[in-house]
Amino acid sequence: MLIRTLSARSTAAFILANEHSIALFKHFADLLPGFLQAVNDSCYQNDDSVLKSLVEIADTVPKYLRPHLEATLQLSLKLCGDTSLSNMQRQLALEVIVTLSETAAAMLRKYTNVIAQTVPQMLAMMVDLEEDEDWANADELEDDDFDSNAVAGESALDRMACGLGGKLVLPMIKEHIMQMLQNPDWKYRHAGLMALSAIGEGCHQQMEGILNEIVNFVLLFLQDPHPRVRYAACNAVGQMATDFAPGFQKKFHEKVIAALLQTMEDQGNQRVQAHAAAALINFTEDCPKSLLIPYLDNLVKHLHSIMVLKLQELIQKGTKLVLEQVVTSIASVADTAEEKFVPYYDLFMPSLKHIVENAVQKELRLLRGKTIECISLIGLAVGKEKFMQDASDVMQLLLKTQTDFNDMEDDDPQISYMISAWARMCKILGKEFQQYLPVVMGPLMKTASIKPEVALLDTQDMENMSDDDGWEFVNLGDQQSFGIKTAGLEEKSTACQMLVCYAKELKEGFVEYTEQVVKLMVPLLKFYFHDGVRVAAAESMPLLLECARVRGPEYLTQMWHFMCDALIKAIGTEPDSDVLSEIMHSFAKCIEVMGDGCLNNEHFEELGGILKAKLEEHFKNQELRQVKRQDEDYDEQVEESLQDEDDNDVYILTKVSDILHSIFSSYKEKVLPWFEQLLPLIVNLICPHRPWPDRQWGLCIFDDVIEHCSPASFKYAEYFLRPMLQYVCDNSPEVRQAAAYGLGVMAQYGGDNYRPFCTEALPLLVRVIQSGDSKAKENVNATENCISAVGKIMKFKPDCVNVEEVLPHWLSWLPLHEDKEEAVQTFSYLCDLIENNHPIVLGPNNTNLPKIFSIIAEGEMHEAIKHEDPCAKRLANVVRQVQTSGGLWTECISQLSPEQQAAIQELLNSA
Repeated sequence: MLIRTLSARSTAAFILANEHSIALFKHFADLLPGFLQAVNDSCYQNDDSVLKSLVEIADTVPKYLRPHLEATLQLSLKLCGDTSLSNMQRQLALEVIVTLSETAAAMLRKYTNVIAQTVPQMLAMMVDLEEDEDWANADELEDDDFDSNAVAGESALDRMACGLGGKLVLPMIKEHIMQMLQNPDWKYRHAGLMALSAIGEGCHQQMEGILNEIVNFVLLFLQDPHPRVRYAACNAVGQMATDFAPGFQKKFHEKVIAALLQTMEDQGNQRVQAHAAAALINFTEDCPKSLLIPYLDNLVKHLHSIMVLKLQELIQKGTKLVLEQVVTSIASVADTAEEKFVPYYDLFMPSLKHIVENAVQKELRLLRGKTIECISLIGLAVGKEKFMQDASDVMQLLLKTQTDFNDMEDDDPQISYMISAWARMCKILGKEFQQYLPVVMGPLMKTASIKPEVALLDTQDMENMSDDDGWEFVNLGDQQSFGIKTAGLEEKSTACQMLVCYAKELKEGFVEYTEQVVKLMVPLLKFYFHDGVRVAAAESMPLLLECARVRGPEYLTQMWHFMCDALIKAIGTEPDSDVLSEIMHSFAKCIEVMGDGCLNNEHFEELGGILKAKLEEHFKNQELRQVKRQDEDYDEQVEESLQDEDDNDVYILTKVSDILHSIFSSYKEKVLPWFEQLLPLIVNLICPHRPWPDRQWGLCIFDDVIEHCSPASFKYAEYFLRPMLQYVCDNSPEVRQAAAYGLGVMAQYGGDNYRPFCTEALPLLVRVIQSGDSKAKENVNATENCISAVGKIMKFKPDCVNVEEVLPHWLSWLPLHEDKEEAVQTFSYLCDLIENNHPIVLGPNNTNLPKIFSIIAEGEMHEAIKHEDPCAKRLANVVRQVQTSGGLWTECISQLSPEQQAAIQELLNSA
């Protein structure tokens, strides 16, 4: 038996080591039946090592199992259902199927019979609960027992629904859940409600259609005779409030708020009360403000009376579980209600301050942390004016906690609440917060500098260090794992985000700390244990440069040199696309701050290579997706995930465009020789057969070349001019917009070489503007860019077109209000024309003035121009000039609607 076990494990190790040699799998396919037999036999010998190898294969090389997939699944089902095996073995057998639903979903979806048998197995595990006399009033929340069948079943269901999709899973599970909810045994009702919570994410689309009946049914269980079923119902409501937000809030606000408030009154059952409060937090977090306002009085009244009651209980009995959740519920309501919370401020603040002052015992640390959070969120909601009466008290309380900070244990929950509260106080107080930095920065830097414990382990060691010690493991194959102690990682990430917040809010007031923060942040661009830390590190870079600017150019340049290499390298090596886009965005921002001369030749060389690689990868990924569309397992769910990949790729492309934009706008035509290495790839983006986002972003890059590198840009006109003229009339509005913008900057910045093309562009632009649906929501931005481009051609290349003929049309298309940048351009050209008394614009005897007034009024109503913009002043002056000639003024004003008249008045008052 031992020999079979070892040979089975070595087979698995060999397959895993050769995961990329698909051809090899065929030769070894014959070993699978024997391997499966070894899995079965070893389990009954109390050895689950071969079963673990099967899980590894399902995770890494699922295609190897294809020839005997039916047998693999049937074996896993049989082991999972055998109650004579240990819980661990049954869960591992289930893990094989669940892992396949994640790594080979399309392959597994064909075996609907097996999936249909797996569903009741998972539900049966979820019913495996213990009776517990003390459950309802336990004051400490025990962590879920990760080894329990109930937790394993719930997690498996969640992952399987996400992996296989709701179209397949929901019809299979719906009837089972309905039956469980009608079972007289509470454990079945509990499991049914928990199952409903678990599948919400994966079955999102399918559940949305029947949400009404689900919600009505679940709310009934908030009155179930058994407290643990009521708890599970709270759980389901809270989960749906998150999964289906904000539609859930819009449809069910009345029923849900009433039901949760009633459940919070369940005095004999603390756990249920606390969970109802937690569900209310989920509900209000994603609730649109306008929906919550009508309930504010009632919500506040309930929350206040429960808080008072629970404060008394804390003093008399020392119980705190419900109070912890209620304090957070109050914070969440204030956070959503914002200034509407002002009338209730004085009702809560004294009690909350009292808790922070007096809850100093160790077991009250979490309560105190949550209360600090609540106070700072209320302060942010009601604003500086109202909060100022308590600000110095609150700051003193925080400072007092802060001085005890060094005595706090590393896992003290107050630390992360404190750190976030400081940042909120900084937002409320603005520049006045600067005085507290010396006290705040020490602990913040200490937390941001946490170094995680890591270890390389084999499977046996890993089992000895179980999850509850806060370790997480990444399987490296061959029974080896990489472990990291996750304690402190979230706190580290929060601390880094708060440093970003200080730099953003305090600007030059933060200058004293820029050097130590930069030294901390730059190495964190490579902190692969936590995405949030890398994102914060990237975000901090341009902000720190802004802070350091007051120290003069030399200091600034030194700081930039310290960052620059690391940022460029991070763009080349970052594995996660969401983090990568943040790093690229920050790098572009840094270049905008530093300007011309900030990159040396080595930087340019490295950056050129990286951007080239990103663009090549973009095209390669598109080809790979086409190949996957030909795969035998291709189905509509695969198409959905390919679409997601595609969106990710396009997002990275937008960031390549950001970086090039910042380089062109800083370096102008000097950078064109460097750009030539990328030119063929950008030309490839705008080929007619490419998808529209490629053409849109390719055009945007050429728009920048024209805008910032003219007249030298004409050297490349052969590559982009024809496509640009063609794409003005493209089917995709995004492509039309990018093309129209390009033609506008060509008129504005392009040299004389571009003149004939301006003449050619005009009728194309007019055709787009005059087409029937040009003002439809999806088309309006493209259309406004066309109108602006026509204005720019008349203004900057007037001899290329017949201005007299075009002007009356152009006036009839104004004002622009969607694209704010182009609106300013068109309004300032309009001002030029009026200030020069242009006869066509003013009309004979000024008869056009009422029309011009209505254009100005409409622009003001749509906030098309900011009042601090010089253009607003010019428009106001036009109006003031007319004001001095009585009769004309009356005539202009009388033709405006009351709203338009008010808008003209507003413009006069503010500009």
